[in-house]
Amino acid sequence: MSLNIASLWCTIPARKRWYWCRLISYWIWSASGTIQSYVCNLCAAAKRSSFGQAALKTEKGLQKLMGLKVYMDAGLNDLDVIEAVEPYTGRVFEIRRHWIQQPVVLKALALTTTSISNAQPGGSDTKVITQAVERFTSLRVKQRLEDTLGMPALPLSMKKLIALRSDPIAGIDDLVPLVRVDPSLAAQVMSWAASPYYAAPTDVQSVDDAVVRVLGFDLVLNLALGVAMGQTLAVPDDTPREGVPFWQQAVYTAALCELLCKKVPVAVRPKLGMVYLAGLLHNFGYLVLAHVFPSYFSLLSRYIEANPHMPSEYIEQQVLNVTREQIGSWLLDSWSLPDKVCEAVRHQQDPNYQGDAQQEVGLLYIASRLLRSKGLGDGPEEEIPSALFKRLQISREDADEALEKIVENRTELEALVNSIAPAKAS
Repeated sequence: MSLNIASLWCTIPARKRWYWCRLISYWIWSASGTIQSYVCNLCAAAKRSSFGQAALKTEKGLQKLMGLKVYMDAGLNDLDVIEAVEPYTGRVFEIRRHWIQQPVVLKALALTTTSISNAQPGGSDTKVITQAVERFTSLRVKQRLEDTLGMPALPLSMKKLIALRSDPIAGIDDLVPLVRVDPSLAAQVMSWAASPYYAAPTDVQSVDDAVVRVLGFDLVLNLALGVAMGQTLAVPDDTPREGVPFWQQAVYTAALCELLCKKVPVAVRPKLGMVYLAGLLHNFGYLVLAHVFPSYFSLLSRYIEANPHMPSEYIEQQVLNVTREQIGSWLLDSWSLPDKVCEAVRHQQDPNYQGDAQQEVGLLYIASRLLRSKGLGDGPEEEIPSALFKRLQISREDADEALEKIVENRTELEALVNSIAPAKAS
């Protein structure tokens, strides 16, 4: 039996003399960009059994293991100590380079975030998306990218919601009639108002009650808009295993963004509605990727599964040459969503972003990292820069308090998730 030691991605500087790597990986990109499949004839249960042996918890046992033929990334060859992660059992152990006595098969098996970024095409998001469509789909590129992607037409009700969101003087008197004439939307608004999370003081008897006394203009408009936009595209079936469901992540992120926004001093606080909507739509590009690149979406899901330590934007760049943030914000902008919402969705992974929507971006960044720490959001756990809290004028204690409120209200939030998304799509 051969043991393939393959480092799919490297994010740790070599000077630290250790390296995170994954054993028995699913897929590996070679330096030429082709895909190699390393097939191991052990099933997952057998792998867990093999690496769970007591002998492998000792240095002697590990040395014996390293007596097998080893495939190793060329970048590891000069390191004295390799820190390895075995994904089936979660074992983390150190390998001394001198333990490996057999001839080592050195390959270019690893890609760093820097090497991925450097290989990406330059230009505007529109140009990057167009190039990705040309390369990875059979769609005929037309003069307008909107026509090329073949996105579903927006329902009239959604166009009216977008118009209201963009109108600075719109109010409840404009929204309530729009909700009343749409039976589906009216039913959802009544359901949201009855949700324990919003704690209606008395029974909600009408749409007017729901909007005026319980939810308010901004919340109804943003929930309705976010749900309507999300439902224009289907939630894909072949998502990464053990990932957080789309609508759960959307609702939790929006709710936490709202709580964090309330911690910002009033004098510099961004508009609560914009922050909530950015949170609700932060992962919209994920649905767009599945719609535009269906043939590659399963492969993308497998790569995300195999690389839980790697931020999704780098995996998407490597597989598709475009990220969910790029294509999602572009489409939201083409649909005339507010600029700050589009900007927040586009730059949500950048804690150092400076621009008109830097507050919305910062709050969205913090919310996503806090949720990841509780297993309520997808992506690797990452430290939140202290400078970001300082820039937003909130404390880490404020953020932890907001997160704890989300955790305490999970039951109520799950009820809200279920009222928004059909069972199949949640």
